[in-house]
Amino acid sequence: MNDKTQLLKGILEGCILKIIHDETTYGYEISEKLKAYGFLEICEGTIYPLLLRLEKNGLLVSTKINSPVGPKRKYYSLTEEGKKELDEFYQNWQEISKSVNKLFANYQGSEQENGR
Repeated sequence: MNDKTQLLKGILEGCILKIIHDETTYGYEISEKLKAYGFLEICEGTIYPLLLRLEKNGLLVSTKINSPVGPKRKYYSLTEEGKKELDEFYQNWQEISKSVNKLFANYQGSEQENGR
């Protein structure tokens, strides 16, 4: 499991819901906010299919709004179902991260264990 992509795949939707919860926003801005939080390897090509799926599943609604530069932008906001999904994601994340942190509390990495 050297590929972080698989690990991130399940987490990214919850993170996108949180960003949209905080503020109605559009795809490129979501991508930039994720990068600002340290998700440097996430590109817009990953974001847009997730937004489409979240909207298709009734967790988001979109509205096209005029942009100060260029064509209209598709702004996303959470539906009530999206808010419930975000709450559920957060509860699950709290439980999982607590368990993983507990498990790794005394782990120092295999290089340090071998005296490297």
